[in-house]
Amino acid sequence: MSTAKVEIYTKMFCGYCTRAKSLLDAKGVDYTEFDITMGGPDKREMLERKPDARTVPQIFINDQAIGGSDDLARLEREGKLDALLGL
Repeated sequence: MSTAKVEIYTKMFCGYCTRAKSLLDAKGVDYTEFDITMGGPDKREMLERKPDARTVPQIFINDQAIGGSDDLARLEREGKLDALLGL
């Protein structure tokens, strides 16, 4: 069971979002998802946390900006993701 706080900002119909969530699901990681399809306060919060964010998903682990789906997959390939997740 992961001890990390994982948050992911997503939009509907986003294949990259689905891919990132699938990786987290496969690892049994609980995460909080913020759907920013329609903008709103969650999108503003995401941009406050990571001002240069222009795409989704935006993934945060223990309040550290990880990046998007490709960044998450790279961490997994490099064998660094489990440590970040506390697995």
